[in-house]
Amino acid sequence: MSKLRILYAATEINPFLQTTKVAEFLQTLPQGMQERGMEIRIFVPRFGLINERKNRLHEVVRLSGINIAIGDDEKPLVIKVASIPNAKLQVYFIDNEDYFHRKSVFVDKNNKFHQDNDERAIFFCKGVLETVKKLGWSPDIVHCNDWMTGLIPMYLKTTYKKDPIFKDAKSMFTVYNHNYTHKFSDDLLEKVKMLDIEDSMLANLQSADIDAFIKIGMEYADSVIKTNENFSDNINALFSEFVTKNISTVSPDDTLLDSYYNLYNELSR
Repeated sequence: MSKLRILYAATEINPFLQTTKVAEFLQTLPQGMQERGMEIRIFVPRFGLINERKNRLHEVVRLSGINIAIGDDEKPLVIKVASIPNAKLQVYFIDNEDYFHRKSVFVDKNNKFHQDNDERAIFFCKGVLETVKKLGWSPDIVHCNDWMTGLIPMYLKTTYKKDPIFKDAKSMFTVYNHNYTHKFSDDLLEKVKMLDIEDSMLANLQSADIDAFIKIGMEYADSVIKTNENFSDNINALFSEFVTKNISTVSPDDTLLDSYYNLYNELSR
């Protein structure tokens, strides 16, 4: 039985919130890997649609209180936890009053894209890594799921590369389909920057859209996963751009858990 440490970062997870297939996937995969002997940590945003009382979320004071820089601003990080029923898995929720207390995920009740979704993604990615540092838990693999986690592989290869917690960590990025066309503000690159990140490293972010976050995730991840979704033309074009990457196609069938178990072990060597 493998004793690998796997850190999952994703936009959502059942049973707390499901708006896409990511949530179902994130419920199945970590549990399957835990049953195969791996040590698991899971991080998702604490979107306002999550019912804290019903799901028994509670704040972890010793992990909260860090300020996360977003451009020239700093936002306080609050960490909450809850357990997945019948799974013996804890989920850590990244929270902040300004970013995650609205009763929606990425669009409002009028289906309008939140203007600060870029900042919410930056806050989430930085918040995950800072919380893991505070936990003192060194992951072997950081498995990032969906566009909102796309900055984590880059941060691992730059700002956090020399940190003892992450020095041996490999990253995996799973791409999902989307239909967002929103363009973020011109200062996106400045907000994303951290220590040891040069302008040239952010070339794939210059389009300042959701695809930019996917591209940066694909560029810096050690392994890229392509699900068997019917991807849009623009997502398929991204895969064409990264033909030299280690891209694996994984189907959600009976061999899903075995496929990931093997991929994790291969990546950790």
